[in-house]
Amino acid sequence: MRKRLTRRLGAAGIGALVVLALAASPAYGIGSPAEPVPPAGLSGLDPTGADMPTVGGNLGNQHYSGLTDITKKNLKKLAPAWRTHLSEVAPASDDVGQQTTPIVVDGIIYLDTPSGGVIAVDGASGAPVWKWENDVYGLSGTRRGVAAGDGKIFTLGGGNRVVALDQETGAEVWAVQPTGPAGEDLGRVGKVATVYSDGIVYAHAADGDRGAVVALDASDGSYVWHFFGGPPRGEVFTGLDGVSFDASATWGPVLADGTDCSEEGGATSWMHGAVDPELGMYYMTFGNARSCTSSQNGSLRPGDNLFSSTLVAVDAATGDYKWHYQSIHHDVWDMDNVHPPTLADIEIAGEERKVLFYGSKSGHQFVLDRTDGTPALPVVEKEMITDSRQAHSATQPFPENRLLPDCVVWEKLDPDNIPGDPWRAVPNYNGYQPDAEGNLVFNPDSYVAADEPFLTYPAGSADHREGCMYDPQWDLPILSTTSQNGGADWSNNAYSPRTNLVYYPYGTNPVAHWNGAAANGQRAIGQYQTGGILAYDASTGEVAWQNHLGTDMSHGQGPLVTATDLLFAGQIDGRLLALDAKNGKQLWEFQTGSGIAGAPVTYEVDGEQYVAVIAAGSTNPYGASVTQGDSLWAFKLGGDHVTASGSQEGPDTAPLTIRRPVSGAAVEGATVGNTVLLARSSRTADTAAARDSVAQSAMQPTHLRVPVGSTVTFLNPGAETFPSFPNVKAHCATQFFEGEFNVRLEPGESYQHTFDRAGEYYFNDCTDPRPTGKIEVYLEAEDRPGALTFIPKRLDLGARSGLFTDVKGLVIAHFAVPRGYRYDGGAMLTTPLSDSPLPAGKVVGLGKHLVVTFDKAALDNNVPEGEVSLTLVADFTHDGVQKRLSSTATVTVVK
Repeated sequence: MRKRLTRRLGAAGIGALVVLALAASPAYGIGSPAEPVPPAGLSGLDPTGADMPTVGGNLGNQHYSGLTDITKKNLKKLAPAWRTHLSEVAPASDDVGQQTTPIVVDGIIYLDTPSGGVIAVDGASGAPVWKWENDVYGLSGTRRGVAAGDGKIFTLGGGNRVVALDQETGAEVWAVQPTGPAGEDLGRVGKVATVYSDGIVYAHAADGDRGAVVALDASDGSYVWHFFGGPPRGEVFTGLDGVSFDASATWGPVLADGTDCSEEGGATSWMHGAVDPELGMYYMTFGNARSCTSSQNGSLRPGDNLFSSTLVAVDAATGDYKWHYQSIHHDVWDMDNVHPPTLADIEIAGEERKVLFYGSKSGHQFVLDRTDGTPALPVVEKEMITDSRQAHSATQPFPENRLLPDCVVWEKLDPDNIPGDPWRAVPNYNGYQPDAEGNLVFNPDSYVAADEPFLTYPAGSADHREGCMYDPQWDLPILSTTSQNGGADWSNNAYSPRTNLVYYPYGTNPVAHWNGAAANGQRAIGQYQTGGILAYDASTGEVAWQNHLGTDMSHGQGPLVTATDLLFAGQIDGRLLALDAKNGKQLWEFQTGSGIAGAPVTYEVDGEQYVAVIAAGSTNPYGASVTQGDSLWAFKLGGDHVTASGSQEGPDTAPLTIRRPVSGAAVEGATVGNTVLLARSSRTADTAAARDSVAQSAMQPTHLRVPVGSTVTFLNPGAETFPSFPNVKAHCATQFFEGEFNVRLEPGESYQHTFDRAGEYYFNDCTDPRPTGKIEVYLEAEDRPGALTFIPKRLDLGARSGLFTDVKGLVIAHFAVPRGYRYDGGAMLTTPLSDSPLPAGKVVGLGKHLVVTFDKAALDNNVPEGEVSLTLVADFTHDGVQKRLSSTATVTVVK
């Protein structure tokens, strides 16, 4: 029997609603039909067709479409059909950014707006149908998708509300603040996509101290069931195998002050679940434990900490526990596997199996039998290094076949190896310090020696921590991979029954763990943050192909795969890509003009197949460098939409901060005597708290800006600088990854280095690797009026077909070079529509000129039609000194 407990809102709870087209009579407050009515095409594992009625494509989250009109052969004809600026639709706002994946029902696209409201858009024309915002109880802000069913659209609102809207009009039908049957606080419901199946709406609480998955009756929002990731004390669960257990006992005893770690924080459900209608199960993932001091301190919560870092299967109708699989025991790394589980029916070793693919941040993918939770592909419980202070588990589960490396890579510091391996480690972490040749060699006498009395090593293992997954940490930083912001994090998988491949987006972002780290870990400053997509065989777990695309793909950039073996995925740099699903080769790309942090969808209207994606921007992991927006784009074969610039594409997005940035604003070298103080929390404070600092911002200044040719002094300040509280330890300035310098300085000692080339030079400390600084060495461009000419001056960037894919050819520029100047690289063109300079395709010296070519297709979307000023910038050497020259010319652009 379903328990019904809800807080209902009357007419006062109705927010702003604008019905813009396809008007129908409002249906506010009317109950749902007696029988649940799912959207057409909503199924467990069947491919989607004309619609994509749930954020996972189907209820198994396969993100697989059976549509076949768009193929590899005609892909070059795929072009934008329309673009809608969501925030410009009334009620208008200037909001940007969103992490949502749209759904499509009966040719109408439903999705979250940048403000957190909901909009319905005609899938063929892009015309808005209705838009819902709420100014009474507010909106939930960041959202990851809506659900459809029973003639309603289900979303989340402010104040931990689940909201139902009339599918045709957008009128609010009901809004509830779910609580448990005994008044339990179920957590902060807001962000995670809702899921509809068989008359039930599933909502997940993510942020906050504790959270549950809650099921509500779709007809009126009344309570059905809930399930906590951190179970109540004494609650006993009995699985399909008949075994009973008290999950709360895996969190250790209640503390002396009455604190119960299982109920104090963490184990929240960050992403939506999957439904198997045939088995009647709902599958949900729960995140890491964050309770009792911090996520990285497990000393007060001994045990496995169920159901943190765990996938749980329950009865979809009643919430009754069926089985669970814990991917990390006693997680003290925030490496939880939380992306949406994906279901499939596959063959393994000649036997048909009902499986589930589970895993994300760890780089693991567990292939489980979804009927009972047992591994369908082999998993090994691997013995781990443990720290007696952390109450670590002695073992952790590892799939037999790994997708991503287990350990960071300690590569030689070398200017010819930039950026190097994607999992390359920042030096000095874990005691790996550069020798005279720049090789990173473990030093047992480094900072890590303090942990050794508390560590236990498995037989046959290395005698030190190499930066491998689940290496233990306490109060000193230990670098490992993947990271709390790596692996697949919250991006969805996709699965194709045609290829039997699972498509896994990932990010590379090794992180330092220690028990006081904020935000569940400390990403190493200067680390390259990149990523890509790989595919693995669902039946064996073996990697079939990998395409390292160069930007992080783990924060919403989930793929979509079609029955024509095309794999679509967006990137945070604004590009929508199409890859060959069989081998990962890139076949097509389109620049949307703002970052993409949600999965594409495909659907059919009036016999035409479309692909749509929201390009609104986000921040992970590149922060403010991501170009934000509010655009919903749709593409079809022969699409003829043109932007205001005359191009079909949007302009290139601003450059991403690929390397983890230092904190603090840039300081001009002349204002501080071109001097960096090592290991001080303040440049001026002569206090005990300021000396020998291990804060990430302990290079003073953290960001020094100087022109080429400058000499910078690195000083370990002694008594002459700070008479009362000088530094008392030796400190290093280790430059990486180029290896320009590596010096160890006693208090009072200094070192000088002259920077003769432009660039960014990161450096850190060997005493403790967290303090990191950057020297930005810049070149002021010398303007050379009249040096730049384009041949011809009239640039024809058009295409007869009108399609952006048919813009072809080269733009040729001549640059007059002064006597004695030698080209040194870096030729690029600055354009009026983009903050990203356009790199040259080819540069050839021709007498006293450089002949520089640019791809017309790359230039097209970054310039308007008409008279346009273009500036070419290039680097040279003159008398052994690096110089930068620039010149501007006016051209006429036609399209």
